Amino acid sequence: MTPAAIAVGTKAPDFALKTQHGETVRLSDLRGEKNVVLVFYPYAFTGVCTGELAALRDELPAFVNDDVQLLAVSCDAPFSQRVFAEQEGFEFPLLSDFWPHGEAARAYGVFDEEKGCAVRGTFILDKEGVVRWSVVNALPDARDLNEYRAALARL
Repeated sequence: MTPAAIAVGTKAPDFALKTQHGETVRLSDLRGEKNVVLVFYPYAFTGVCTGELAALRDELPAFVNDDVQLLAVSCDAPFSQRVFAEQEGFEFPLLSDFWPHGEAARAYGVFDEEKGCAVRGTFILDKEGVVRWSVVNALPDARDLNEYRAALARL
């Protein structure tokens, strides 16, 4: 069972996670600098996840620019994320929430304890690190990028 996702208006929990290249990304380092599109996804190499991340890749200038940073998070190991990113041409950070397993996903209320993975939760954070919009979908249900764009436009 998945706990409830953190509420809009909440200060986003900080984390320090490794990218597919082994670099550490701290959410707090983006505060005051960029809005963040934080996308939790269940598993690398799966159909819906690959489709969602490919859609982001194909629209990347809307989600990685002077005002916005896209961060995609799963519980996969950084090594598998690196192969996944190289195979699919993902040039944005894929963050590993592998160990402690699912700690960031739990902090955001999007960890499925039974399946041991993040569910499809997306959080739009303003430059001060406050959650301004979110959506959480079940594992088989893809998210709509147009909703991300609309939420970013309102910031």
